[in-house]
Amino acid sequence: MTGRIEGRARVFGDDVNTDYIISSARKKETIDEQMLKRYLLETVDPSFAASVRDGDVLVAGRNFGCGSAMEVAATVILAAGIRAVIAQSFARTFYRNAINNGLLPIECDTSDTREGDALSITLSSSGIVVENDRTLRRQTVPTLTGIVGDILDAGGLVAYIRRAGRFVQRP
Repeated sequence: MTGRIEGRARVFGDDVNTDYIISSARKKETIDEQMLKRYLLETVDPSFAASVRDGDVLVAGRNFGCGSAMEVAATVILAAGIRAVIAQSFARTFYRNAINNGLLPIECDTSDTREGDALSITLSSSGIVVENDRTLRRQTVPTLTGIVGDILDAGGLVAYIRRAGRFVQRP
């Protein structure tokens, strides 16, 4: 994995569950993430979705993505133009859904990140570096390697399988 993501921190707290990310009531209408992105995190902040800019980075505390295992929670974040979520920890099902859909989950200390901080994430074979321009804090966490890194590099599990030549399309 190589590359760089630069964006504005959009900060939330601990235990942001998948129903907060996208309400169950909205999922009854459709599971099309392009339609649902306008309701992203509306339970927590009704004006959030309208304020998202392409490249923003979600930042949270512990247990991000707890709750149901609906993968639309990860895909709606991507549809809004957010390519990475930084949290102190993730619910395991959300973590896997993020990877399987090409959303980068990064576990590191987020305690001093504030709303609007300019963040940069550098991806390399030697590690993932998260930098905060306001605090000048620089954190390095291990690169996601093996098949997890390969899936993210491909843009998600389906793209990975297609690239690997192991996907059979049915008519």
